[in-house]
Amino acid sequence: MRGPWLTAMFGSVLLVTLPVVIVTGLVSYVAYAPWFGQAYPAHTGWLHLPYFTWPTRPAWLYRLNQGLHVGLGLVLVPVVLAKLWSVAPRLWAWPPARSLAQVLERLSLLLLVGGILFEIVTGVLDIQYWYAFPFDFYTAHYYGGWVFTGAFLAHVTIKLPRLVRALRSRSLRGELRTSRTGTRPEPADPDALVAADPAPATLSRRGVLAVVGGGSTLIAVLIGGQSIGGPARRVALLAPRGGYRDTADDFPVNHTAAAAAITPADIGAGWHLTLTNGGQVIRLDRTQLLAMPQHTAALPIACVEGWSTMQTWTGVRLRDLAALVGAGHPSAAHVRSLQRSGAFNQATLQPNQVRDPDALLALKANGTDLSLDHGYPARVIVPALPGVHNTKWVRSIEFRDS
Repeated sequence: MRGPWLTAMFGSVLLVTLPVVIVTGLVSYVAYAPWFGQAYPAHTGWLHLPYFTWPTRPAWLYRLNQGLHVGLGLVLVPVVLAKLWSVAPRLWAWPPARSLAQVLERLSLLLLVGGILFEIVTGVLDIQYWYAFPFDFYTAHYYGGWVFTGAFLAHVTIKLPRLVRALRSRSLRGELRTSRTGTRPEPADPDALVAADPAPATLSRRGVLAVVGGGSTLIAVLIGGQSIGGPARRVALLAPRGGYRDTADDFPVNHTAAAAAITPADIGAGWHLTLTNGGQVIRLDRTQLLAMPQHTAALPIACVEGWSTMQTWTGVRLRDLAALVGAGHPSAAHVRSLQRSGAFNQATLQPNQVRDPDALLALKANGTDLSLDHGYPARVIVPALPGVHNTKWVRSIEFRDS
């Protein structure tokens, strides 16, 4: 089966799709508003990305971004493995290089193969919440992504002419019509991908493409529902947050109240929300918040791990709360949770995220009071905001007036 044409087929798929995975990963980093010091890694040196204000519209923007990043990344795993299988003889050739040019090419291959395997393995472990490695996932995944991206660009520069020639060497339509018995080896090639003395075919090339394509399709079915939501979630058997029907009274929870060590005393009758703007301070209990003008919006929660859910939220607009403490043109809002530690206990919102008409301090979900796991007595919901920054169990909001 091995040969330049089959390798080029897998390579052309990755050439089109891997840039989407790369770009959506980098965009996700920007969505965390790193200028507030709340993205990981916080300091990236000369790998600093060009920051821009993350938009709140369309409201499903982050949902789409992470659905593509995680979903497409998983769907491509069979293609990546097939591509590595197709060039396996070349990877283990000895001696590994006979010239300086080959040394540089082999180095780029080491970074390319090592980089993509590192990103796949750590990414899969992260979305399953199994941190079986002694380092911070987000920092390692970010820098690993840059290593892979550099190697990918170098590899494309070197191999693109060969890929084009290989694709032109055979007809895809012809291969899809060729059975196993009619399958013959490709002609010998300079890269020695074709075996010197190949055994009879046990599978046609169309069979190889069907196996790899079928594997990717199966993964898409088993993972896609976690981003699409609704009835499709019931077949998302690979989703990290399984067991949810994704209905009005049963939708995913990333971080439970028990995990956050939220106690009955924290959310009891003594709970109040503290609003500040410079020296101005206002405290409101839940009854007072419910007495304010309420706004309802259907908004998604989208997690960096790829899952998302669309629900209907009711509460007080953040811009109305800002106005209470005299922040007519808030430049930011720092939200703190009752949770005492961890990545979920605070977030800083951009000006457009505070002013958006659907940005809420939510008190209800789908017409009923928030459940404890979904942030009772109050939580933040903002269009297109990464899920982790939709802070639950809110205790204070500090507005910063421009």
